Amino acid sequence: MIEVFPNLFVGNDIDAQQAMQQQEWYIIHACKEPYHRQALGYSGRAAPKTHPEYLIAKRENRLILNLVDVPNPTYISKEIMDTAVDAIATNIKSQKVLVHCNQGVSRSPTIAFLYLLKHTSIFDSVDLDSALMQFKSLYPLYDPGDGVAGFVERYWQEYSFKD
Repeated sequence: MIEVFPNLFVGNDIDAQQAMQQQEWYIIHACKEPYHRQALGYSGRAAPKTHPEYLIAKRENRLILNLVDVPNPTYISKEIMDTAVDAIATNIKSQKVLVHCNQGVSRSPTIAFLYLLKHTSIFDSVDLDSALMQFKSLYPLYDPGDGVAGFVERYWQEYSFKD
């Protein structure tokens, strides 16, 4: 687990298991397996698309996302990413926030990066490549899959900080 900004941490499943044992954390599970599956209780390949929590499940101090690291950015839901970024913004002032995915290298750091783009001015460039390089200095493990990398390329300006 690495703190990339005051009260904002990025990690993996092991970090999530440890944080779930403590009350001071707000946890964003940026992975379908096993958290979304467990929250909704489905056993097939996917949650029923008609389920009201098909994309996003909210629990007491957790946000549970039906987010898979797919190679095609078309299948990365903007609603999921927006909700995760907004949840960080809502909770970071009052508690520690952990964004995690299974390995902590693609989905969760991407969400943290988008939060930092939208809600802070820590990146001193308006250029995506420079901002990504600066983020990688904060979180050296960042290695986004093709889908989330494509999502960032497509939407990064929408997330960019505005004075």
